[in-house]
Amino acid sequence: MGQGASYGAVTVINAMPCGIGSTIGVALRTNAVFHPTGETKDVIISNDPSEDTKMARICVSESYKRMGVEEPEGWLLKVSSEIPVSRGLKSSSSACNAIISSVMDSERFDMPLIDRIRLGVGCARKAGVTITGSFDDACGCGLGGLVVTDNRSDDILFSGDIGGYDVLLHIPKQKIRKTGLPLDKLRAISPQIEKLIGMAKDDPFRAMTENGRLIASVSGLDNSVSEIAMENGALGAGVSGSGPATAIVLEEGDAEDFVRRTGLTGLLSTRTRRPPT
Repeated sequence: MGQGASYGAVTVINAMPCGIGSTIGVALRTNAVFHPTGETKDVIISNDPSEDTKMARICVSESYKRMGVEEPEGWLLKVSSEIPVSRGLKSSSSACNAIISSVMDSERFDMPLIDRIRLGVGCARKAGVTITGSFDDACGCGLGGLVVTDNRSDDILFSGDIGGYDVLLHIPKQKIRKTGLPLDKLRAISPQIEKLIGMAKDDPFRAMTENGRLIASVSGLDNSVSEIAMENGALGAGVSGSGPATAIVLEEGDAEDFVRRTGLTGLLSTRTRRPPT
């Protein structure tokens, strides 16, 4: 048996318009447990059983190829996650990281974290669950802190600790799949997004807010929660990924008072995840 874990992340800069993206890791967790035994290959996603298992199966297969070990005829993979699926909170990237780690743990195979992250990005691309390659998402989930990446070359442009903050997530019921995104409109705002890239390292919460406004405007998403948040003391707020979730960043310890101030309901509470020391 092998075990693996990863975490969620929220968007600072959406990578779809120009290929450069930025995320901040959050403490929502994904766990994977891999049993390399049995006669069939089964995937159980306990938090959302309706989800397609194609990506998970690719992660298992590609992990064995990378290790140079023959994949067993039968295995059981169990995945559970605190991250709502298809809401822009990097659930796929987190799952790839966790699954690959669990398979390699089952074989006691050691691979550097960044290499596991890159392998997972390749699996997500092969499964067709990402448009940009989501290297920024995968790094945010795996490394924590603030990351800025070039998803066209899978290079990390910046990675660092921004400290501890409360994060509230407003999560509408509807899911947004990558196949339904207005790609032409998103790519048309590339010049505006590029102007935010330099801001991401020095003022990530402002970049998050401006990015969210731009993405919401071209995607037809409701940005009112972000605007309410900013009017009530949030450090930053914006649509995460392709939405529809909104991420709200607050000073540490302010989440409870913020909810009272705004009257917003149905918020999922978490915090920034700082890089391991």
